Amino acid sequence: MGFKCGIVGLPNVGKSTLFNALTETQAAQAANYPFCTIEPNVGNVAVPDPRLDVIAKIGGSTKIIETQLSFVDIAGLVRGASKGEGLGNQFLANIREVDAIVHVLRCFENDDIQHVDNRIDPISDADTVETELMLADLESLEKRVPNFQKKAAQGDKEAKIAASVLGKALDLLRDGKPARLTERADVEEEKVFQQAQLLTSKPVLYVCNVDEAAAAKGNDLSAKVFAKAKAEGAEAVIVSAAIEADIVTMPVEDRAEFLADLGLTETGLARIIRAGYDLLRLITFFTVGPKEARAWTVFRGAKAPQAAGVIHTDFEKGFIRAETMAYQDYVDHGGEAGAKEAGKWRSEGKDYVVQDGDIMLFRFNV
Repeated sequence: MGFKCGIVGLPNVGKSTLFNALTETQAAQAANYPFCTIEPNVGNVAVPDPRLDVIAKIGGSTKIIETQLSFVDIAGLVRGASKGEGLGNQFLANIREVDAIVHVLRCFENDDIQHVDNRIDPISDADTVETELMLADLESLEKRVPNFQKKAAQGDKEAKIAASVLGKALDLLRDGKPARLTERADVEEEKVFQQAQLLTSKPVLYVCNVDEAAAAKGNDLSAKVFAKAKAEGAEAVIVSAAIEADIVTMPVEDRAEFLADLGLTETGLARIIRAGYDLLRLITFFTVGPKEARAWTVFRGAKAPQAAGVIHTDFEKGFIRAETMAYQDYVDHGGEAGAKEAGKWRSEGKDYVVQDGDIMLFRFNV
């Protein structure tokens, strides 16, 4: 199981350069003019997890398979997108198809790279995109909520739930706030809210695209973005798209030294993935054997049968039990046999909540 992140932002903020670097491809044309990205480009990347190499070595696995993350490079947005300006309709449709929004903000000065508004202000840029998304959601709910209210008055229980939760979302939007801040009273309201597919309901990760000198600690512009993210309950990371573009062109064995010279300990990709996992409440579990060691992704709070279903639907349908141990126990005791001998190998039932780093073996019968 992976997840899909849509890379968005105003034209010429570094979206396509970042996409090219993250996916180690040149699938997206990076050019210094608006709308050089017209069709959304999709790139799948392996999610780096050093734990996978460790368990593969202990388990004698001949193959390592990482879980995958998808990035979608979406065309640049301009004011009026909610009304179809520029590539607005296509932009909004593409965003509906992603799980989270990676919002790239320009936090660097460069007179050679044109800004669509001829000024460098990442907060204003963020507000421009967010406003267009809110306007699109506002228009949608102003049409839908009255219909739900009418049906609710006639005794329709499902409409009553929809009228309640989407009515709260509408009030927030009218107040200039994104729908993701809507309070959901219970599981039923959460289900209706997710089905509404509101653009501003999607979690947001702000990526501060800085120059090389600010890659390690950021700058005054990125500090403002981090403050905005904190106030919204969003996430933010500092990345230099230019540095990421350089990294993918050099041999793997030279990358650590290159990063160290810049005061960095990891790539921007690693930071984005970790922030994305936190944002979407995702965790990783592992399976390991002589043939392969493999990482799998589930939502935090998933139970054992759901995790089994990520591997194969038959595993969930015929779930009997899960045999599991913690990653650290597997390492400390030299693998499965040692963990069993130490009493760290457990048999868990349908109600077991999967923990990040669990090493699992599923028993099932179909």
